[in-house]
Amino acid sequence: MSTLNTPGERKIVTFSLGEQMFGIDMKALIEIREWEEPTPLPSVPAFIKGVTNLRGTVVPVVGLAERLGWTPSVLHARSCILVVTIAGKQAGFLVDEVADIIVINDDDVQPAPDVEIGEQNVIAGLIQVVPRAQEGAQAEAAGMVLLLDLDALSLTRHLDLAA
Repeated sequence: MSTLNTPGERKIVTFSLGEQMFGIDMKALIEIREWEEPTPLPSVPAFIKGVTNLRGTVVPVVGLAERLGWTPSVLHARSCILVVTIAGKQAGFLVDEVADIIVINDDDVQPAPDVEIGEQNVIAGLIQVVPRAQEGAQAEAAGMVLLLDLDALSLTRHLDLAA
C-alpha cells in the first residue's frame, strides 16, 4: 500500500449502494464488519436499522441507502457495515459492498454533482477513479465516485436517540 507523501493526498474507502459508487475518508473509518442483524429500536427513523455491540460500545446501524432517500439495500453475502466516527460518535453504515481503498488528491475532486439525493450537501465532491485490474481480468473503465460528507448527514440527533 502506498504512503501519503504529497500534501493534499488522502485515502478513501470506496463502496457501492445499488449501481452507484461512494467514498468516505479513511480517517473516519473504524472498521468494516460483516452484516449481522442489529437489535431493533422503537421510535427511531426507518433508516436506523437498530444497534449492535462493538467491543462493549453500543453502535447505531444506519441503512445508508435509506438515509440518502433511495430504495433500501437488499441484503446479500457481500453486504457489510462500515463503522465510522461522526462528530465524536460511532455509527455503522449498511452498504452493499466495499470496493477498494484508494489514494486521491484533493485537487482532483470536482464539485458535488446534481444527483437524486434529497440533500445535496451530503455529497462533498466527485472524483474519477480507475479500478485496479484483477489478475487475469481486463481493466475496467474509469468510474465516478461520490464522496460523502459524513458530518453533513446530520445523524448526531438520531444517533443520540439510538445509542
